[in-house]
Amino acid sequence: MAKPAHATPAPTEWDRDAALTAARILLEIKAVNFRPEEPYTFTSGWKSPVYIDCRRIIYFPHARAKICDLAVEKIQRHVGYEAIETVAGGETAGIPYAAWMADRMSIPMSYVRKKPKGFGRNALIEGDVPVGKRTLLVEDLTTDGQSKIRFATALRDAGAIVNHAFVVFFYGVFPGAFETLRKMDITLHSLCTWWDVLDACKDRPYFSEEAMSAVRKFLENPVAWSAAHGGIASADEALARKAAAEE
Repeated sequence: MAKPAHATPAPTEWDRDAALTAARILLEIKAVNFRPEEPYTFTSGWKSPVYIDCRRIIYFPHARAKICDLAVEKIQRHVGYEAIETVAGGETAGIPYAAWMADRMSIPMSYVRKKPKGFGRNALIEGDVPVGKRTLLVEDLTTDGQSKIRFATALRDAGAIVNHAFVVFFYGVFPGAFETLRKMDITLHSLCTWWDVLDACKDRPYFSEEAMSAVRKFLENPVAWSAAHGGIASADEALARKAAAEE
């Protein structure tokens, strides 16, 4: 069977090493949060005992430099050195990563608003509209991919070519993210997931074994875990909640 044009690349040894490096950085700067006894609730409605705060990376110069170096190399390895013409960050957390990556790639950068600001040009895309340009959408993380769909749609409606999205961290557990993006012919690239964080925790006791055990149970069946702790229990519920919030 022929490989789809934008199928997610199979991980290589470099990808696995990069994932562990990124996970160790996130653990070191305390961007990783385990809270099984008081679960987090995401805007999509999912309940989770784990939360990642990628915004902390911007404060640490060595950490952010390494993360951005890995991000650019990941894109160049899996997409190409000349295949991306512009970078667009998603408001707001994706903006600094888009700027740093665009600088390293020596290409233009813009950013996409969640909604027009309501005055002036009432623009949805700031910087310049990358009409006809192969554009990489960048955000800090994704849980179920919904914000990527919104930003990618806005860019495409404005005339950009969007077939690739990048995030530093992908939860890698909630259903629908890859499938929905694949239907839009968008490949999602990420540096690391929760499974990589657990692997990195083997080197040092960052968290108690009790917390680690609870997180493993969540990762093995996140939908059931969410439902059992008062969260939604399907990707359809996430879509319904999103639609209701936008009405």
